[in-house]
Amino acid sequence: MLRRFSTSVRHLKKFQLDPNYKFKCGLEIHTQLKTKYKLFSLSETSFNEAPNTKVSYFDIGLPGSQPKLNPEALYLALVAATAFNCDIQSFSTFDRKHYFYPDQPLGYQITQHYHPIAKNGFVQLNSKFDGIESDKIINLEQVQIEQDTGKTVNFDDKITIDLNRSNTPLIEVVTKPDFEDIKQVRAFVKKYQMLVSHLGICSGDMETGAIRVDANISVNGNDRVEIKNLGSSGEVVAALQYEYRRQIGEIQKGNKIVQETRGWDGATTVSLRRKENALDYRYVPDSELEVVRVDENIGKKIQEKLPDLPDTILERLTSEPYNLTLNQARNLFNEPLTLQYYLSFFKIYTEDLKQPSKSANNWVLEELITSFAKVEHPFDVTLITPKALIEIAQAVLDEGISLTAARILLRHLIENPADIDRPLDEVIEQLDLHKPSSISKEDLDEAITDLCQTIIEENEKIVQNIKRGQVNAVQSLIGKAMKETQGKIHAKEFKQKFTELLGIN
Repeated sequence: MLRRFSTSVRHLKKFQLDPNYKFKCGLEIHTQLKTKYKLFSLSETSFNEAPNTKVSYFDIGLPGSQPKLNPEALYLALVAATAFNCDIQSFSTFDRKHYFYPDQPLGYQITQHYHPIAKNGFVQLNSKFDGIESDKIINLEQVQIEQDTGKTVNFDDKITIDLNRSNTPLIEVVTKPDFEDIKQVRAFVKKYQMLVSHLGICSGDMETGAIRVDANISVNGNDRVEIKNLGSSGEVVAALQYEYRRQIGEIQKGNKIVQETRGWDGATTVSLRRKENALDYRYVPDSELEVVRVDENIGKKIQEKLPDLPDTILERLTSEPYNLTLNQARNLFNEPLTLQYYLSFFKIYTEDLKQPSKSANNWVLEELITSFAKVEHPFDVTLITPKALIEIAQAVLDEGISLTAARILLRHLIENPADIDRPLDEVIEQLDLHKPSSISKEDLDEAITDLCQTIIEENEKIVQNIKRGQVNAVQSLIGKAMKETQGKIHAKEFKQKFTELLGIN
């Protein structure tokens, strides 16, 4: 996923819009709501079960079965509408959108065409956090609730219509055609994904189809072309770049741009069908579902309960007292448990121990996470608690152990969780990590000299490189000395001794 993300960024940096051909785009984003049950039945939502094992009579379109609205889905739709700054409609209805595909057993999809749950919202793109040149407001036409379709799968080497996904609750978010370049589109998709995931509206996982994007693109005011079912921000970028170039080519040939629906095959957009309009779908009100009425102040009530939104959190983390880089802040935001760990440690380390924020950041984001990586153990915030890390940091501050010894201690505790509950001083004693204190200065200097001389004799190639002018290679010798002494002696003392013995500046 990271490789696909970085590749799309590189392609986007190379891509440039032609000033003679104006790009215009709007999006329709279909988002699966994170509910336990489906939209109009008591079947459990399912994403990894065997085909057709999570279905009810209504999901498969059995005649006589009737829908009943899931209130959890309604609530999540209202949360989304509030977060998107929409006008929530006190009156909304459901309609039937008729079309005939094997994965739609009812012969129609239940959606909100005439009276959606919310209208007239907006999302603010921020130049500081969203990777665009200047702030941009993307206006939203509406948010509507609808049911998902089934899908065609290959199961046991057979093509099967799987209706597990049928009737899964969705919201469809329709933007205005406000996007003026592809960077804005990509920024919006990434921000949307982050927002719905953060608020628990959706898993946010585009790779499993939890969010699917349809993009409507036009060039120089010609008819728009819709590209269906784009499953990642990388696909959105690549498909829009290709379609923009394709339409320019058609215009330059003197051909008319046909309003149509196209698909993306990973390399090109391909024509699927001429664009339908509302008449083709024969929208009619659903006679089996009641009108949805909500309190006119529902948006204000939900707003009061919403957590801080992503931009607010990122702004806080990149400002005083934390002063994180944007990448560090984003990484923490994307891992809520790690973020909570960081905030707990930071508060104690800076407020109680009166230590600088830069040092607090280093302990969590460098020392702790690196220690897990060094022993090839997945990072686990429950293994070494903020309190335990504070004890280790305190031991370094009190000069009971060196920073190198602290690293050895961290790795030992990660690999030996049973020792975490023991008194820290006992573990330090067991590992013999205390700094030498009883040895005289003269004896210590002699011991350092002997060790450095031995390391010089055993690493002739590194020494030759140093004497040829590669003075930074002395760090390799220092590292060997630190390892040999388990960090009990400060690196600067080894550096001074190697410099003296090798006659370098």
